[in-house]
Amino acid sequence: MLSTLLKKGLSELTLAELERLAEEIRQRIIAVLSVNGGHLSSNLGIVELTLALHRVFRSPEDKFIFDVSHQSYVHKLLTGRNDRFDQMRQYHGLCGFSHPKESVHDHFFAGHAGTALSLALGVAKTRDLNKEENFVIPILGDASLTCGLTLEALNNIPKKLPRFIAVLNDNAMSISQNVGNIKHVLSRLLSNPLSNKIYHEVQTLLAKIPGYGEALQKFGQKITESVKNLVSPATFFEEFNFSYIGPIDGHNISQLIHTFESLKKETRPVLLHILTVKGKGMPIAIANPTPYHGVKPFDLCSGKFLPSPSKNPTFPKIFGRHMLELARSDPDLICITPAMPAGSCLEAFMQEYPDRCLDVGIAEGHAVTFAGGLAYGKKKKVVVSIYATFLQRAFDNLFQDVCMQELPVVFALDRAFISGPDGSTHHGIYDISFLNVMPNLIIAQPRDGHVLKELLSSSFSWGRPAAIRYPNLETVELDLPLQKRIPGKAELLMEGKDILLIALGHSCGTALKVREILLDHYLIATVVDPVFIKPLDIDLFSDLLSTHRFVATIEEHSLNGGLGMIINHFLIQNNFREVAVLNFGIPDLWVQFGSNTELMQELGLDAESIARRILKEFFVDDHRPVSKREKEAIV
Repeated sequence: MLSTLLKKGLSELTLAELERLAEEIRQRIIAVLSVNGGHLSSNLGIVELTLALHRVFRSPEDKFIFDVSHQSYVHKLLTGRNDRFDQMRQYHGLCGFSHPKESVHDHFFAGHAGTALSLALGVAKTRDLNKEENFVIPILGDASLTCGLTLEALNNIPKKLPRFIAVLNDNAMSISQNVGNIKHVLSRLLSNPLSNKIYHEVQTLLAKIPGYGEALQKFGQKITESVKNLVSPATFFEEFNFSYIGPIDGHNISQLIHTFESLKKETRPVLLHILTVKGKGMPIAIANPTPYHGVKPFDLCSGKFLPSPSKNPTFPKIFGRHMLELARSDPDLICITPAMPAGSCLEAFMQEYPDRCLDVGIAEGHAVTFAGGLAYGKKKKVVVSIYATFLQRAFDNLFQDVCMQELPVVFALDRAFISGPDGSTHHGIYDISFLNVMPNLIIAQPRDGHVLKELLSSSFSWGRPAAIRYPNLETVELDLPLQKRIPGKAELLMEGKDILLIALGHSCGTALKVREILLDHYLIATVVDPVFIKPLDIDLFSDLLSTHRFVATIEEHSLNGGLGMIINHFLIQNNFREVAVLNFGIPDLWVQFGSNTELMQELGLDAESIARRILKEFFVDDHRPVSKREKEAIV
């Protein structure tokens, strides 16, 4: 039925058919995400709004620019991608975010909050310079207004900007509950957006919206009260040159369509405020908005998440538990997160110690500089829990306000790996390149959960800024005493003689598999976990490089600026000219989306591909496979 209604065309559908289509879209999204996972609640809440936009405006001529764009699933269904929707977030399938190479209806790659308004203003300026007539419509979540970039864009909105309609999709949530003073200011304004200007503007407004006053009268309200509900120029937005409209029901398709039609002739920039329910159409998602924001596979009937086939914890879960344990024993420990307490597994810490686990909202730059202020005087132990990709937004804050000040802030960099189904905007594979240029900054990466706990516990004794990288992958948590980790001390995992494998973090598991494969060819590899990327273990690497002619570095990071480049520099600096090196990592390209296994194979970073290339490049002789007995003799 969904495909039948879509083929008919939105302009041909009756209101009843549009409402039926809305429910069928919801069921389509729920069914696909129950298998693939993805962003559920935000897309269920934006169905009617997206339908109204496509009914009134002409995409792609009119530009719909989604902030973050994780709520663009409905848009994809309405722009010719229904037949591929089962491949959402799958290898060579549909991206879970807007993707210009996927469709002309997607205008920007977008995976981080707060960019839509700035992008839209730029698009509108070019449009006006070219004397074009299309509409530019940024779709903002309410959490975007807590983001500094959006506030900067608000400061540059011109008074005269026709055909520019910013839609504020207000569901009172980002991933977790919105936080901060801006939330309270907006809540007061948006929940009661009355202004003394209303009385003087009633006639003008009614002239601009012919017949709309009569329609509102049917609800039994006075004209002035109706107009205030429709057009309430809240002082906050008026100060930024917006005409404020709303709030209106974001699930009332008829009202949305009529409102958009009425705004087409507006010469000023407009902010349309709509109220939506995150997770609408799925009661369990409405009742649990945070866990159902980004879902893993779930049972289609009950909505409950399917059990994980593995009982092993993930790196973030171990981080969250260990941080809480440290906080219980140390009242000076403070943790900061920029709107990611759930993803970083800090909710228990935040609930038990709300004064010492602080969510500052989608404000990465502020989070880092705030941490610098907290660490001033070096009396508090300050941890910033932030995704590796989000730290990119706070480069200068890290440089100026923490590292240059030599403040001992510890950065727990979550999602520092190929974030498979999310794609290019979310892969945490670039941070070593910019962290390494920071003087006096320690960079470490644990290979398992036990080493992660050791690094976290030890980091407060280092007295310097530090970054501890880890992925959102399952790992092991050994029941062993925690050893103190000293910066610049690597760990020899396996001894050999024919080739040195230097593997970063969880890539040590891959290196050990490579070693097993090489044993089948009479080759015994040494495997080293550097633990610390900066500083390197100079003594150990100097000894090993003196006895190994061949070296391979393995990392789940960009080769540009990653561990391999650091090791290459070390070889040059220390005159190891006879050593041959292969660097295995992410090449200079945008990695797309898919399962981690599929992407690693495509990039040649699985154990079999690495071993095959090592044999080809380093050992040209045909090393025949050996028997199990021969392998045991070699070992």
